[in-house]
Amino acid sequence: TFCGQDREGGKCDLYQDHQLAEDVLSSPIPPMQFPDFEMSRQTATPGSREQDIGSLQVTKRHRKLLKTSQLIHHSNNTLPLSSNSSSSSSVSSPSASGSLSSKTWKNLSHILEARRQLMKEMCSKYKSSISRTITRHHVTNIYVEDNYKLLYCQVPKAGCSNWKRTLMVLAGQASDAQSIKHNTVHYGKHLKTLDSFDQQGIMRRLETYTKVIFVREPLERMVSAYRDKFENPNKYYHKLFGKPIISKYRPNASQAALSTGNGVTFPEFVQYLLDVHRPVGMDIHWEPANQLCNPCLLDYDITGKFENMEEESNYLLRMAGAPHNLTLPSFKDRNPTAERTSMQITQKYFSQVSTWERQRIYDFYYMDYLMFNYSKPFKDLY
Repeated sequence: TFCGQDREGGKCDLYQDHQLAEDVLSSPIPPMQFPDFEMSRQTATPGSREQDIGSLQVTKRHRKLLKTSQLIHHSNNTLPLSSNSSSSSSVSSPSASGSLSSKTWKNLSHILEARRQLMKEMCSKYKSSISRTITRHHVTNIYVEDNYKLLYCQVPKAGCSNWKRTLMVLAGQASDAQSIKHNTVHYGKHLKTLDSFDQQGIMRRLETYTKVIFVREPLERMVSAYRDKFENPNKYYHKLFGKPIISKYRPNASQAALSTGNGVTFPEFVQYLLDVHRPVGMDIHWEPANQLCNPCLLDYDITGKFENMEEESNYLLRMAGAPHNLTLPSFKDRNPTAERTSMQITQKYFSQVSTWERQRIYDFYYMDYLMFNYSKPFKDLY
């Protein structure tokens, strides 16, 4: 599990309206940048909670926020981005499409390509001036499967455990994804990450492999992470995150709570996320997906949705030429008796915080909402 300190933001020079700049609203959340862009219309995937691309809007308020984007960290070991990146890994129908009908295959192909084009256009508006240089920092969350030439960027709480199981089967390290235990998946070091290769190996794979990311409705993912890490026994997270969160945000905390870190409430977790002076850094389980996977640098071939995981995963596996009897597992391997986090459960948790805090959390994940085309989860959000 990765836990890193907050990154400082760089100045945004993409927005030139001086009058709006004078009206910038202060915000207690880490800096981000909100682009204004127009999209061609494309029908959303049923069940994915996507909005029609033609209906995407960036409000005047969000333009006023003028949040700056995350600073790209560089090191001496840099990798120049090839202009041919992803050109050899375009999506096309295999000779046999497995259990997917030709109509479903064609429909998914169009939808996935529309998502990719939306991402490209958004990135051209949002990060057109960023350095086109890739460092190992940008690929630390990408897992490599050489047999089927796949690069998978993990987004925790968006099906990544089951995707890692599937990658292990593709790599020949297991025969049945269903039988692989949680600890084996996450701590067995059976899968290589892209940053473990040298410069040539990284660039060759980025240019020739199919790059994949699966994402989830941002607030639903955030609530899922909170439930998993703080409502269940977890000594690591309770000690590393729970203790400082309770110490800073709970008045008159008991000695037991301060010493164990158990029992962090959802409002306390929200306070922690919104605090620019957090007592402990961010974590991969609730860090925005766009910061984990850097889609504006890496140009993913497939952006799948957790909400339509079974069908879109099946599409990808058939496209990659995986055995036709291999499908993505669907079981919940941590806290299996707990109900899977849904939008209804998400709304229940957010009823515990103020309207202002709910708006600010939406702002915190706003770039994920734009990049991955999710509609607003609450009607009263700006």
